[in-house]
Amino acid sequence: MEPTVLGGKLASGLVAPLVKKLFVTGGPGAALVDRPVRLTRLVSFRGEQRTLGEKEVRGLAGRLVGDALDSPGERPFPRDEETAVADALAARLLALGDLDMDDVQAVRLGHRELAARLRTAAGPWDGLSTDAGHFLDSATEWACLHVLEFFTRRSTFVARTLVAQTRGQAELIAKVDELITRVPRPDARDTAFERRYLPYAAEQYNHITIYGIDLRDSPDRWPLEVAYLSLEATGDEERATLPGGRTEPEHTVRLAAEHALRTHDRVLLRGDAGSGKTTLVQWLAVTAARDGDRIPYVLPLRTLVRAGTLPAPTAFLTAVGCPLTPPEGWAERVLTAGRGLVLVDGLDEIPAAERHRTRDWLLALIRAYPGNRWLLTSRPSAVRPDWLAGEGFRELALTPMRRADVTTFVRRWHTAARAPEYEALLLDSLHTKRDLARLATNPLMCGLICALHRERRGYLPTGRKELYDAALTMLLARRDRERGMDSVDLGEEAQLELLQRLAYALVLSGRTEMDAATAEGIVERALPSVASAAGRGDAATVLRELLLRSGLLRRPAESTLDFVHRTFQDYLGARYAVEEGHLDVIAGHAADPHWEDVIRMAVAHARPGERAVLLRRLLAADTPRLTLLALACLEYATALDPTVRAEVEARAGALIPPGSTEDAKALAEAGPLVLELLPGPEGLSDAEAHGVTVTASLLATHEPAGALAVLRRFRGHPSLDVRRQLVGTWDRFEAREYATEVLDHLDRTALFLTCRTKAQREALPAMGPWTHLTFLGEHPTTGITDCVTEPGAVEELQLVNNTEVTELGDLSTFASLRLLLIDCRSVRDLGPLTALSLTSLLISRTAGLTGLSDLSSVTHLTVACRLPGTRLTDSLPADASLRYLYLGDDAIAGTGLRGLSHWETLQALYLSPSTSLTAEDWAEIRRMPQLTILYLHSSLFPDSIGTMPTLPGVDDLNLIALDGGEDISVLPPRLPGVRTVTLQPAPGACLDGDRLAALFPDAEVTLG
Repeated sequence: MEPTVLGGKLASGLVAPLVKKLFVTGGPGAALVDRPVRLTRLVSFRGEQRTLGEKEVRGLAGRLVGDALDSPGERPFPRDEETAVADALAARLLALGDLDMDDVQAVRLGHRELAARLRTAAGPWDGLSTDAGHFLDSATEWACLHVLEFFTRRSTFVARTLVAQTRGQAELIAKVDELITRVPRPDARDTAFERRYLPYAAEQYNHITIYGIDLRDSPDRWPLEVAYLSLEATGDEERATLPGGRTEPEHTVRLAAEHALRTHDRVLLRGDAGSGKTTLVQWLAVTAARDGDRIPYVLPLRTLVRAGTLPAPTAFLTAVGCPLTPPEGWAERVLTAGRGLVLVDGLDEIPAAERHRTRDWLLALIRAYPGNRWLLTSRPSAVRPDWLAGEGFRELALTPMRRADVTTFVRRWHTAARAPEYEALLLDSLHTKRDLARLATNPLMCGLICALHRERRGYLPTGRKELYDAALTMLLARRDRERGMDSVDLGEEAQLELLQRLAYALVLSGRTEMDAATAEGIVERALPSVASAAGRGDAATVLRELLLRSGLLRRPAESTLDFVHRTFQDYLGARYAVEEGHLDVIAGHAADPHWEDVIRMAVAHARPGERAVLLRRLLAADTPRLTLLALACLEYATALDPTVRAEVEARAGALIPPGSTEDAKALAEAGPLVLELLPGPEGLSDAEAHGVTVTASLLATHEPAGALAVLRRFRGHPSLDVRRQLVGTWDRFEAREYATEVLDHLDRTALFLTCRTKAQREALPAMGPWTHLTFLGEHPTTGITDCVTEPGAVEELQLVNNTEVTELGDLSTFASLRLLLIDCRSVRDLGPLTALSLTSLLISRTAGLTGLSDLSSVTHLTVACRLPGTRLTDSLPADASLRYLYLGDDAIAGTGLRGLSHWETLQALYLSPSTSLTAEDWAEIRRMPQLTILYLHSSLFPDSIGTMPTLPGVDDLNLIALDGGEDISVLPPRLPGVRTVTLQPAPGACLDGDRLAALFPDAEVTLG
C-alpha cells in the first residue's frame, strides 16, 4: 500500500493519543538540562511510574489496526489477519523499552531507522500475508514518526537538542534530495528537458534565410522576429446549414496565416515558391516554443527522406540534427498528452514516389496520437486538391503580398540589414515602377530586390535585366541546390528554353493563362531541340516537373496554367521574340498598353542596332504615350546609338516636366508609365513642380501607390500652389496613409485642410495640429470636436454643406478660433458663438440668424442668406467695428442697405445681391467715411448702376464675374479716386483687357 493511502487509513487523531500514552509526561526527565533522557526511563510501561501495561499497549494496537480496516476504501489486508497484525504491532511498540538509546539518538535515526530497530528488537513475525506484512511495516514507520514528533515537542528536548535536531533534519533532507536527483520521476525528467529544448527551438528557428543570393554586402540571414511578416491565407468553407434548410455553397474565408491552426488541428497549407511557407513554419515553432503551450517539431521532408525511413516520434529530434538528447519515451509522452505541434514542411520537395509513403506515415502518426496539431506545407501543384480532406485536413493557400505587406517587408528588411538609408529609395521605385512592383509579390522576391538594391548602393541595376536574371537563376537552380536537395531534374538553360516558349505563346495570344493541353503541345515540339530535357520523359512529365520545381509556373485550375508573375511572362516572352528576330511583331503591338513591359524587356535583350530600330519605330508613331515609352526603354538600353538616345530624350523633354495644368492633364493621358518618368522636385520651377503634382494626382486612380510615391517627394515644397494641390488630392488615397506620408509634412501657412469623409476625419489625430480646417459634407458636431486633438490650435474653421450640425455650443472648445464659415441649413441660433472671440464670420446658409446681433467682436462679416427685419441694424451686430462686409444673394431682400451707414468703420464692401439697389441704398454707401474698397458683382449691371452716385473715397474697385457684355463705362466718372481696378471674368468668358483698361487711364488695371 502506498504511504499516502496508509496515511489516510492511520489518521493522526488516532496515532497521536497512542504515542502520548506510551510515554510518561513527568518523571526524571522533567528538569534535566545536562544530559539526554534514556528511552527506558520515558516509556510508560516500565519502571516504577508505569501507567500503561502490556495489555493496554496491545489494546491500543488492536484499536489502531481495526480502525484502519473499517475505514472507507480498499482494505489494506484480509480481515482474518487482524489479530495477528495487532499482536505484531504491539510487540514492536513494546520493544521501545528495550532499545539502548536516548531521545536525541532516536531523533537522529529518523522514523524509518527507528522502525527498523523495533522490527529487529521484536523479532520476526511469521505467517502474515504480503499485504499484511506491508501494512505492519508501514504502520510501524507511521507510529515512529509520531514518536519522534512527541520527543521534539518536549520542552527539555527542544532546549538541549535544537542544534542536533537541525543537523539531523538537514542530513535527512540532503539524502532525500540526492535520492530524488538520482532517480527522478519521468515527468520531472521531461520538464527538465523541455526547459532546455524550448529555448533551443526558439533560437534555432528564429531566423530567415534567402537561398540563392550571392551578394557581397547583403545578408542572407536575419532574425525572424524582426523580419517576419504576417501573410494572408484563404480557403473554402461550407456555410452552416440550418435544420431542414438547403446546403449553402462554399465561400472563401481569409485569415492570418499564423492563425491557421487556431480553429483546425490539421491544415494543409499550399503556396507558390517563395511565398513564405517555410518562414511560417519557423514562426509557428518559435511562438510555440516561447509560449510553452505546445512542443514544436519542425520536420523538413527534404531532410527526412535522405535517411530512407521516415522517423518515429522518438527520432524526431535526431532526424533534424538536434544535439539535445531527450529522456527515453519523451516524444511519445508529449504526443500522447496532445501537447505536440508537428510542422511537416515541403511535400513538394521530395520525389513524387515518396509522397504517398509520406502521407501514410503522417496519417499513422495522427491516428496513433490524436489531439495534437499538424501542419503540412506544399506547393499548389504537388498533390491533387483534397489530397488529405478525407482525413480532416483543412486546405489553405497563401495569397500574394499586398502593397502594404511589401512596404512592411522592405522596412523590416532594411532594419534587420542595418541599411535604413536605402529604404525610402527602394519604396519609391517599387511604387512607381509597375513591372518591379508586379515582381515583388512574395517574401522571396522582395528579399532579392532588397538585396540587389543595397548591393548597388541604392540603385537597382541599369536596366532591370540583371534583376530578372538573378531571380531566374535563384528560382531555377540555386535555391533547390542550396536548400540541400539532392538534384534538379532539369538544368537552368533547359528550363529557360521551355519556359520562354510558353511565355511567348501567352504574349502573342494576349492572355495570361493557357490550357494544359496547349502547354504540353508546346513542350512536345520543343523537346527534340532541348537534349537535357528530352531524356527526362515525355512532354507531360517534363511539364509537370516545370510546374513543380521551376517556381515560375503554377496551375490555378486543373486544366490551366500560368506564370506566377506577369513580369516573368513578359520578360521570357520578349527574350524568345528577340532570339527569333520578331522585332516587327513587337513594334506592331506598341499601341497596346499590355505590351509595354514586353517592349521594354525586348529593348533589354536586343543588340544595340535592334534597339535603335525599335526605339525609332516608337518615335515614328508621334504620340505622347509611345514617346514616353521610348524614354522608359532607355533605362534598359545599356548600349545604344547616342543619336537615337538624344532624339528620344529631346522628344520626351517637350512633355516632361509639364509647365502648366493643361500640360499636366495632357501628360496624364499617356497612362501610368508616366509616373516613373516624373522628375523633381529638385531642379523644377514652381510651375513645373505644380504640373508634376497635378499629373501624379490625376494618375492616382490607376496607380495610387506610384502616385503617392511621386507626391511624397514634394511634401516639403514651399510653393502654395503645390501645397494646395497636395491637400486637394487627399480623396484619391487611403486617408490615414496619405495623411501620415504627405499631409503631416506640409507647411501649414495659408493652407486649409479639407475633410470630406469619416475616414479623413478619423485620420486627423494621426497628424500634428492644423490651424485651418474645413469639414465638407455631413459631419456631426461631436465628430468634429472629437477628431481635433488640439482644439486650441485651430484658428479658422469652415463647416460647408452640413445638415448634421444643428447647434453651435460645442464649438466653444475651439478657444483660439478667429474665423468661422457656417453653411449649415439646420442651425438657427448663432448666440453660442458669443463664447468665442471671432473676428471673421461667414454665413452661407442657416435656418435662422438669431443671435447674430450679439457678435460684437466680428470685424469681417459675410452674409448670403436673408436678413430679418427692415433695416440692417435690426440683425447685424450694431456694436461691432465692421471693416469688411459681404452682402450676397437675397441677404438684403427685406432690408435693402438701410442702416448701413451706422458702421462708420467699414472699409470694404462687397455687393452681390439678387435684388437691385435703389438711390436710397447708394445714399447709405455715400455716407460711409472710411469706405475705400468696393466689390461689385456683374448682376448689378445695368439696373443697379444707374442710380449710383459719385463715390470719391473709393480707390480700389473690383468687378466680379464679368461676361464682357456689361457697360462699365459709367463707372469711371462716378469713381474719380480709383487707382486700382481688378476685372475678374466669369467662367469661360473672354474679356477685352485693353478696351476695359482704357476706361481707367489713371488706374492700374489687372485682369484676374
